[in-house]
Amino acid sequence: MLRHIFLVSLIAAAYSQDNNGDLESVLSSIFGQPTPAGGAATPSPVIIDKNQGQPGQASTLVPGVAPVNPSEDLSCLTEDKQVGECVKYYLCDVNNNTINTDGLGLIDIRVRDGPCESYMDTCCLLPDKRPEENPITPKPPPVEQQRQGCGWRNPDGVGFRITGDTDGESKFGEFPWTVAILKIEPVNENQPEGQQVNVYVGGGSLIHPNVVLTTAHYVAKAKNLRIRAGEWDTQTTKEIYPYQDRDVSNVEIHKDFNGGNLFYDIALLFLSKPVDMAPNVGLACLPQPRQRARAGTRCFASGWGKDKFGKEGRYQVILKKVEVPVVERKTCQNLLRKTRLGRLFELHSTFMCAGGEPGKDTCKGDGGSPLVCPMEFEKDRYVQSGMVAWGIGCGEDGSPGVYVDVAMLRDWIDDKVAGKGHDVGRYANY
Repeated sequence: MLRHIFLVSLIAAAYSQDNNGDLESVLSSIFGQPTPAGGAATPSPVIIDKNQGQPGQASTLVPGVAPVNPSEDLSCLTEDKQVGECVKYYLCDVNNNTINTDGLGLIDIRVRDGPCESYMDTCCLLPDKRPEENPITPKPPPVEQQRQGCGWRNPDGVGFRITGDTDGESKFGEFPWTVAILKIEPVNENQPEGQQVNVYVGGGSLIHPNVVLTTAHYVAKAKNLRIRAGEWDTQTTKEIYPYQDRDVSNVEIHKDFNGGNLFYDIALLFLSKPVDMAPNVGLACLPQPRQRARAGTRCFASGWGKDKFGKEGRYQVILKKVEVPVVERKTCQNLLRKTRLGRLFELHSTFMCAGGEPGKDTCKGDGGSPLVCPMEFEKDRYVQSGMVAWGIGCGEDGSPGVYVDVAMLRDWIDDKVAGKGHDVGRYANY
């Protein structure tokens, strides 16, 4: 699933039909109009909403996903053939191969034929079952080891460990700043006040409890936006720490944003109320103004991949990651000139490059999703150097992916965030 990230991001540069001369038209003339397998139209991707069916809440319709029946038989057999009940992994007070008493266990994301329907459930003997309000939570680290500030990655995940992550899946809470951007739409256009759905738009990063950073080309013309922080597997709500939804009250687009060539492709989403910091929700750090990442630095891009939301495989909807090296600007421009962009192509100052390693899948995910690079001398701490923007191909020919260069636009970010009365120090790493 980390496939077609840059090309999809570029093709999505303009959602409206009246944006003539944009890169969508350019790529369409080069590549033609892509069609999904079988020639059928690809449905709009959506995210499962755990408020589904509650009055006043936008729900999600995913074809082929059956609703959970509260009266459904949850009985199961443990490995030693005792009768138990399928419960969320953190509600079984036993120390076995599935769950430990400190909330940390090893969960195989590939398991689909075990004693329970969900891979996040375990077969628990009734005497060991804990009430919902008393879950087994991971032990907090000692005070002297607790981390302050932005940019902390959780390379081992939060609350449980996973196995079966053979397709670039991230751990739960590994990139706590990565958010999903949604737009709220009515199921029936003729009934705008009727049932609503959350439609996936793209990725972003939480840089302040009240502010999300993303690319302009996904949100410039969108209305009724919402962000989701702390999301991981979009088809389950069984993680110990829930995601958090917040409505977007204001969108700031760079005044020089060009939907045709994606120059100044940056936007800030200001939230109606702040997101609460949690083990699976944290802030991204931003680089100092004009302090670009050095060539060769190995960085992580993370995103869900717009074309894989829904029922097409359970673990394709888990947040993905890909490690890519930063490519020096001149080198990147020369490589891109060897593509269909032509020998006169010039890389704009608001772009940076990463990826292009032969045989490595570097083009899956979403526009607006963060590219984070490690901080020197601080283990597990990262700074957001870029945002997924566009690219030619999937790196098979050595072409790097193109990202929005956050460092070159840091002054604009500070100006807009401070202008709303928010502390820019929340995302500073110095």
